[in-house]
Amino acid sequence: MAESPKSKSQGPGSKAVVLRRAALTSQLSTFNYFLGLDLGGTSIKAVAVTASGAKLRQRSVPFVDRDMEWAKKIRALVRAWRRELGEPAGIGLSAPGLAAKDARSIGVMPGRLLGLERLDWTDYLDSPRPIPVLNDAHAALLGEVWRGAARGLRDVMLFTLGTGVGGAAMVDGHLLRGAIGRAGHLGHVTVDWNGPRDDFNTAGSLEHFMGNKYIRERTAGRFASTHELVAAAERGDAEAKVIWERSVRALGCSIGSLINVLDPAAVIIGGGIARAGAALFGPLERAVRHHEWQAGGHQAKILRAELGDYAGAYGSAANALGFNPAKG
Repeated sequence: MAESPKSKSQGPGSKAVVLRRAALTSQLSTFNYFLGLDLGGTSIKAVAVTASGAKLRQRSVPFVDRDMEWAKKIRALVRAWRRELGEPAGIGLSAPGLAAKDARSIGVMPGRLLGLERLDWTDYLDSPRPIPVLNDAHAALLGEVWRGAARGLRDVMLFTLGTGVGGAAMVDGHLLRGAIGRAGHLGHVTVDWNGPRDDFNTAGSLEHFMGNKYIRERTAGRFASTHELVAAAERGDAEAKVIWERSVRALGCSIGSLINVLDPAAVIIGGGIARAGAALFGPLERAVRHHEWQAGGHQAKILRAELGDYAGAYGSAANALGFNPAKG
């Protein structure tokens, strides 16, 4: 009697593969992992990590900001990883805006991501454990302290240079949040009190001098991005060089002044504009030293962020597992 095709496919080798897959699935389903989610303006960054920060999964999911597509895609991603890895030991989430006092939602986020305000993520994702929610810049700093450029530090500031200028600060191991969650908005310090007001009602803010959203305004329409401005300055364009140097001086003045206020051991620079490399960090170092109070010859370190676009996701995972630099 001829052997059926089904019988042929189930030889000893096939059974071994099935058994190995079953064992792996069983192992993953009981694996103690944490899920970090970071909601951005156009994409969701997600990481699944162990308690020590070892990466199991990493993914970026684009979305269009309409009909809460971002929320639906986050829920679909979490469901998929639950099937693959089992229920996580904890889930953390970060997003733009001010986190609510109970840390279960974003309390204030006007203008975009309609539906984000007061969305309770613990309920929305059907989590058996509370899902702590952080502001995105706060999460990015926590991520860098946990697994990035600021590992081991308890006093540190972060500047993210991109469309705007975001920031966060940690003092004595405590992430500064403030009375309503505004603490750490370092891009909204005033550099020129006679300057125009930004979206946060700050006159002549650092964001006006360095944020990509104002590049056309401060270059009289010559450049569409800061990367174009830097490239022109490096080619020897005299006007571009003047504008870029002014931007870097504004950043250096702000950093130096805040070093004098918060006394960090290091300042972490991240975001897309940080990719300018030496064209940014060389003149920035000089500008910071010009304004920094170097008591006893001490200088705060200026470091480039290490976690890139996933800093917020790592910070959210760290927040979920209860990472607390204040406890050493």
